[in-house]
Amino acid sequence: MLAWDTLAGQCAQCQNCPLAQTRTHVVFGDGRQDAQVLFVGEGPGEQEDLQGRPFVGAAGQLLDEMLALVGLHRTENFYIANVVKCRPPRNRDPQAGEMAACMGYLWQQMALLQPKVVVCLGRIAANQLIHDNYKITQEHGQWVERNGVFFTAIYHPAALLRDPSKKPDT
Repeated sequence: MLAWDTLAGQCAQCQNCPLAQTRTHVVFGDGRQDAQVLFVGEGPGEQEDLQGRPFVGAAGQLLDEMLALVGLHRTENFYIANVVKCRPPRNRDPQAGEMAACMGYLWQQMALLQPKVVVCLGRIAANQLIHDNYKITQEHGQWVERNGVFFTAIYHPAALLRDPSKKPDT
């Protein structure tokens, strides 16, 4: 198994899909590398691409505020990563080939981290990690256990910014 720094270095050099041509930074992940909780989003937005860190824009600020309400802080309690490590143009959904090119990095991050809980932020992460055709509006908050790891999904913070009425469900 690769070490964190080696894996991050390989990811930074990745040219496995067209997103590598338009990125400013690879957005590898952030937080405690020994955390028991992993949050997984879909991909970096504009601010994340500029700063090279996940969830630093408006959606990330909302996520941090929500997690702080239950005593969680990314520097203390969890790790956060994305399905794709480079920003899709115009923040569109990542395409199947782009996700396939990046999933190996996420699986390796999970192998290094060995989380007990994985929280998918939105349907795209849930489709990759829980099951195909995951219906976020119907299945969010339900738990699935695989090999001793518990998976669930909640609405993506960006969706909550667009539709605040979903916040109580999250």
